[in-house]
Amino acid sequence: MLLPIQWLKEYVKIEESTKEISDKLTLSGSHVDAIVSLDKEFTKVVIGHIKEIEKHPDADKLVVTQIDVGEEELLQIVTGANNINVGDYVPVALVGSRLPGGVKIKKGKLRGVPSLGMLCSTEELGISDSVTPKESKDGIWILHDGLTVGEDVKTALELDGEVLDIEITPNRPDCLSIIGMARETAATFKLDLNEPIIEIKNEVEHISDYMDSIEVRDTKMCPRYYGRVVKDVKVGPSPYWMQKRLMDVGMRPINNIVDITNYVMNEIGQPLHAFDYNKLDGKKIIVKAAQEGQKYVTLDEEERVLKESMLMICDGNKEVAIAGVMGGGNSEVSSETTTLFLESANFNGRNIRLTAKALGMRTDASAKFEKDIDPNLAEIACERACQLIEMIGAGTIVKGHLDEYPVKREKSTVEVRPEKVNKLLGSKIENNEMLDILNHLEIESKLDNNVIVSKIPTYRNDIKIEADLIEEIGRIYGFDNIETKPFLGPLTKGYKSDDRIIDDLVKEVLMGAGLNEITTYSFISPKAYDKIALPKDSIKRKVVEIINPLGEDFSVMRTTMMPNMLEVLSRNYKYGVNKAWAYETGNVFIPTNDNVKTLPHEIKTVCIGLYGNKTDFYKLKSMINEILAKLGIKDCEYIPEKLNTSFHPGRTANLIRNNQLLGILGEVHPIVLENYGIKERVYVAELSLETLGALATLTRKYSQLPKYPAITRDIALVVDRDLLVGDIYKTIKNVGGKLVEDIKLFDIYTGEQIESDKKSVAYSISYRSYEKTLQDDDIKKTHEAILNALETELKAILRK
Repeated sequence: MLLPIQWLKEYVKIEESTKEISDKLTLSGSHVDAIVSLDKEFTKVVIGHIKEIEKHPDADKLVVTQIDVGEEELLQIVTGANNINVGDYVPVALVGSRLPGGVKIKKGKLRGVPSLGMLCSTEELGISDSVTPKESKDGIWILHDGLTVGEDVKTALELDGEVLDIEITPNRPDCLSIIGMARETAATFKLDLNEPIIEIKNEVEHISDYMDSIEVRDTKMCPRYYGRVVKDVKVGPSPYWMQKRLMDVGMRPINNIVDITNYVMNEIGQPLHAFDYNKLDGKKIIVKAAQEGQKYVTLDEEERVLKESMLMICDGNKEVAIAGVMGGGNSEVSSETTTLFLESANFNGRNIRLTAKALGMRTDASAKFEKDIDPNLAEIACERACQLIEMIGAGTIVKGHLDEYPVKREKSTVEVRPEKVNKLLGSKIENNEMLDILNHLEIESKLDNNVIVSKIPTYRNDIKIEADLIEEIGRIYGFDNIETKPFLGPLTKGYKSDDRIIDDLVKEVLMGAGLNEITTYSFISPKAYDKIALPKDSIKRKVVEIINPLGEDFSVMRTTMMPNMLEVLSRNYKYGVNKAWAYETGNVFIPTNDNVKTLPHEIKTVCIGLYGNKTDFYKLKSMINEILAKLGIKDCEYIPEKLNTSFHPGRTANLIRNNQLLGILGEVHPIVLENYGIKERVYVAELSLETLGALATLTRKYSQLPKYPAITRDIALVVDRDLLVGDIYKTIKNVGGKLVEDIKLFDIYTGEQIESDKKSVAYSISYRSYEKTLQDDDIKKTHEAILNALETELKAILRK
C-alpha cells in the first residue's frame, strides 16, 4: 500500500514530519516498510511553451522548435519528438541543467542547426515508464495548460514530496485505501478525519430510461451490485492533479473515466468498472456463473478459458466482464464513448482470489476484492465517482441508481470492560481515554454501567469479540507507553508427563543397545499389507482411508509399523549396509467404527528391527527384557506364536503378562523377506507403549544387601526336545518359593548320549535366606521337591 503524504493531508490536517508519521503508524500497527522520496534528481528544468515548429532543413525526422521559457528571446531547440504541437506546455532542460543519471545538457548542433536545450520525456526526468500518462508514453511529456512559463518544473508540477510504503495485513482491507490510512492516522495523532462530502449538483432524466434491472443469480458470490448511468461523456485526459496522485500510487493515467475509477479505488478502497453503455444489449445486467470451458477475451486482448466456478458480468445477450477481475474488450470505454454504465459491486473474496489465480491475471481490483471488502462501500464509491465526473466536466449524471442488495451488512455490537482492558494490557488507561480512542477510530462507543458498548463499522469485519477492542485500544494508546512489568502469577514446576518419561526410558535402552532411531510416515499403501503376508480377513486390514491422499502409496493410516520398518531395513540392505539395528516410536491408527467423522484410536507403539552379524532372536529378546526391567514390569512370559503369517512360525513369540498381550517379537517369515528383497534373517518386534506405560512402575524400592551367603545347586535334566525352558523356569520358581533367589540356564545340549527326541538342559539354582545362614539340611527338602515336580509335571529325568 502506497500512501502519498500530500494526498493523506487532504483528509487529515497533520503537521508532523513524514518520519514522525511513519514511526507512529508503525507503533500503532500499520507497519511502514519504507519512506519513498518523490524528489527527482534534476536541476534547471523549467516550463516551456511551444510557439513554433518547423521542419529541419537537413533531416526528415527532426524538427526545429521555438520555445518560450520566460526569457526575452525564444529558445531554439531541435528535437526528434513527433507528439508535440504548437501551444503545448512541455518540460525544458536548459543549457547547464543536470538530469537523473548524471546527464548534463550543453549547447550543441543537430545537423548544423543550433540547439540550446532539450525537451524532456517523463523517463528523462526520472519518472518510471510504468506511470507515464498514456498520451506521453512514447514521447515528450505534454503538460496541462495554464502553467507559468519559466517556472521550475519541480515546483509547478509538485514533483517533490514523500510516499509511505505500508505493509497491510490481510485482516485489514479497510486500510487498503487513502481514507482508511487517513482514519488510522487521525486516531494515532488524535486528529479529526475530514472525509470528502459527496454531492452531485445536477442530475438529469432517470436511470429507468436507460436500464431496466440488475439480476444477481448467486448472492453469495455477489452480495451487492450498485450501478449508475452517465451521459454526455467526454473521454479525454484527466486533470493533472488527478494524474499526479495516480502516478504517486504507482498507476498510469489513461483517460478521465478510467482515471476516476482508479482514483476512487485508491481513495475509498472500492474497485469500480465503467462500461460503454452503447455496447450493452438488453438494458440489463446479469451476474451469473460462467460455463465450463467457455472462452472470453479480456481488456488485455488475451483469450481466457473459464470455469463454471467463475463469476461473469453479462448484459442481455453476452458476457461483458469477469467479475472482480477484468472487463472485456466488447464493452470497453473508448474515445467514442458518449454514455457509460458505472458498476460498483461487491464480490466473494475467496471466489475472486481463486478466479484470478486460475486465470493468472491478478489485478488491482482483484487484489482488493479478495480481501472481502465492505459491501456498504459500493454506493459511496459510485457516488464519489459520479461527483468527480461532474467536477471535471467529463459527463452529466443521470438521476437514480440500480441497487441489488438483498442482505444488508449491519453494524455489530461488541462490549468491552475497562477493568479487563487495563488488566490484560497492564495499563492504567482512563475510561474517557478509551472512549476517545475508539471514537477516533470511528467505532461509535459509549459507557453504559461501567461497560463500553461499541458499534462496529461494517468495514471492520476483524472486530468480533472483547479482545479485539482491547487490541484496538492498546495499539492506539501505544504499547510503548505501557510500563514494562514482570509477569504475575503462581510459578509451577515444569515436568514431563508419564507417557514422555516412558518414551524416553524405552529410547534410552534401545539407543544404549546400539540401535538408531528412524522416523517414517504414518500413512502407507494398502499394498503394504500384502507384502507382509497379512491374511485377507485380518483385522489389521481395517484401516482409516485418507480422503485427499498424496497418492496410492500414502492413502491409508497404518495399523502396524512393521511395513515401515521393513522398508527402511530393505533400503539399507540394498545399499550394502551389512548391519542395521533400528527402532521407531509412533502411532498406529485403529478405526473406532464405520463413521468417518469419528477419530480413530491412536496407539503409541515401538517397533524394533534388526539384521546383520551377531543378530538372532535372543539378542532381540534381551533388548525387550532390558526395556521391561527399566520400566519395572515383572512376570512377563514369552508364548510361542505360530499363526502370525508375517513371522517365522517356529521363531516367534507373543509377549504376555497376566493374559494381556504386550506385543510380538520374532524372525520375519522368509516369504515376507523375499517381498522386500532381503536375503538374510531379519528380526522384528512391535510393542504397545500404551500398554507398557499402563503397567510400568517408575518408582523403585530398594532393600539392603543380603547378610547371609547363598547356596548354589546345579542340576542337569533330560527333557523332551519341544519342552520350553520357560516352563522349567516357572516350575522351579513356583516350588522353590522364597528360598530360590535366582535361576540361571547355563547349558543346552543335544547329541551323543542323548536321545534324538530329547535335550539336556542345565540350571544353576541359588538359595538364600534373609534371616539366617542356610545349611544343606535347610534346602534339602525344597531341592528334592523341585526335582520331584520337574519329574512328575514335565517328565524331566535328572541326568547323572
